[in-house]
Amino acid sequence: MEKELDRSTYVLQEDESTGAVKIADDVVAMIAGIASTEVEGVASMAGNATNELMSMVGVKNMKKGVKVDVLDKVVEVDLALIMEYGYNIPVTSRKVQEKVKNAIENMTGLEVSSVNIRIAGVNMQKDR
Repeated sequence: MEKELDRSTYVLQEDESTGAVKIADDVVAMIAGIASTEVEGVASMAGNATNELMSMVGVKNMKKGVKVDVLDKVVEVDLALIMEYGYNIPVTSRKVQEKVKNAIENMTGLEVSSVNIRIAGVNMQKDR
């Protein structure tokens, strides 16, 4: 039985004899961010100006560009991606959706209802 603890932490499993397993929205967002950037053709996650400044000084935030909503063990994910130039956007986006869905479901036991992608930009650099 899932109980909402606060706005960002949920009980995944609870057993009186062994205890409870809880997960935070931030953990689900981090899983989604890491899975997204593992797909070939994705340059990075898009973030706001603060996230961009932090990444310039070497601080990586794998939650940037990721929004998750968890309700009754069902997750809805919204991603903002920077794509590499030359990759097919619909094909790469589909791979991201599948990778993120599988990663979240396999690691957390939560069900993913949707993975929505917004292409926020294209990386034109040739150094990759």
